[in-house]
Amino acid sequence: MGKGNRIYLCLAHMSGNEMKYIQEAFDTNWVVPLGPNVNAFEEDLERYVGEDKKVVVLSAGTAAIHLSLVYLGIQSGDEVICQSFTFSASANPVVYQGATPVFVDSEKDSWNMDPELLEDAIKNRVKKTGRKPKAIIPVYLYGMPARITEIMEIAERYDIPVIEDAAEAFGSRFKGQVCGTFGKMGIMSFNGNKMITTSGGGALICPNEETKRKITFYATQARENKPYYLHEEIGFNYRMSNICAGIGRGQMTVADEHIAHHKHLCDLYVELLKDSDEVVVHVNPTSDYDSNYWLNTITFPKAERTKNEPAELVERVRVHLEEKGIESRPLWKPMHTQPVFKDAPAYVNGVSEHLFEIGLCLPSGPLVTDEDAGRIASEILKCIHG
Repeated sequence: MGKGNRIYLCLAHMSGNEMKYIQEAFDTNWVVPLGPNVNAFEEDLERYVGEDKKVVVLSAGTAAIHLSLVYLGIQSGDEVICQSFTFSASANPVVYQGATPVFVDSEKDSWNMDPELLEDAIKNRVKKTGRKPKAIIPVYLYGMPARITEIMEIAERYDIPVIEDAAEAFGSRFKGQVCGTFGKMGIMSFNGNKMITTSGGGALICPNEETKRKITFYATQARENKPYYLHEEIGFNYRMSNICAGIGRGQMTVADEHIAHHKHLCDLYVELLKDSDEVVVHVNPTSDYDSNYWLNTITFPKAERTKNEPAELVERVRVHLEEKGIESRPLWKPMHTQPVFKDAPAYVNGVSEHLFEIGLCLPSGPLVTDEDAGRIASEILKCIHG
């Protein structure tokens, strides 16, 4: 349970091991954006993701997306295909580079990028502009894997690099393979509400040591290897501090427990809500999918359609839960409906807009107990059925 009697959406949970690494950083005066914790945390993550990948830890998942675009040479005038149903941080770095995001809608099973619509978008952009998009950024929404093997097949056919936004998917797998390791690069996030946290921070999963060196170079102001400050390229101040990396090392000791608890909560929500035909818990579509259930989500299939805002029933449930001290949140508002992206090309099928109208995120962190889940489900059913 969260502070007092309030149940929060997803609070950070400390293992107790973090202070050992933080204290070590203070004792050795390694408090800057390099040091033993940074190196060791990267090694921990490389072992975790496997597939012979290399990892660079950074100040944020957004920084990881940005540096992947820099590395791929994305610039003004280019187009990058982005998933529409996600948080804005997935697309914002495209704009940082002066490029244009091209939004692709979701399919209804995983809620992630629709492969058929993706191919339509690629063909149409080539027809309209004479050039193919320079990258594809699918997202693993709420930890749910995408149809990534199909997305990769299309990307490889058109020779377009894939950057997997696995910010919400730490510990998720598709056909047994860790999400974030299929494409050219993968994004991880360790923000305060993620599966593991470094307070703030993220990481970029790289294909090899050479790419890791180049990303690290860009992340440390692109300083050349000279005794004086020489810069031949534009760099960024994106490296993770040794203090934050110490938190990450401690979090890795309980990562598997955190993931198991999120999955346990999903099973609980399914059991507690199974007798109502008014509410559906989103679960793995098939055995190929292995979601971490970062945020457990529900939909209200019978809710009346609205236009560009949550349905009346959804908002009524959210307000009721808030009055009972339970935090919940509507699903992401699709990027193609956001005012800031109103001029961006979009290939839509109505799936994400409908899900935004009828969906809600439920408390899912390690501090949510079985008793809390029972209380949450009870209040949802009370609000719907009286």
